Amino acid sequence: VQLQASGGGSVQAGQSLTLSCQASGASINSYTMGWFRQTPGKERIFLAAIGWRGGGTYYADSVKDRFTISRDTAKNTVYLQMNSLKPEDTAVYYCAADYRGHHMSVIFEYDYWGQGTQVTVSS
Repeated sequence: VQLQASGGGSVQAGQSLTLSCQASGASINSYTMGWFRQTPGKERIFLAAIGWRGGGTYYADSVKDRFTISRDTAKNTVYLQMNSLKPEDTAVYYCAADYRGHHMSVIFEYDYWGQGTQVTVSS
């Protein structure tokens, strides 16, 4: 599966942004899909995931009240709706896919990665 992340940009604190991850080459119905982010000099961290079977979701505690992951299987696309953005949300955001994955927050379980999209939040 190939992944293309988009939707990043520059916003003011408190605003919202929706990221998209378009998959090609395979159906996301067979993949647990996750969103991660990374800042310079730091490790890539888990944000949210949506399961391949039934579409159950799982979030990092740091974003569960502000971010929402969803998918449109007809469009083979996964989304990350981000509300009430903060300057500390500034990062490169990545989508990833894990074939029939069960460990939704475990980064090394994900085999396929998109190229990343930059989100910058100014105060």
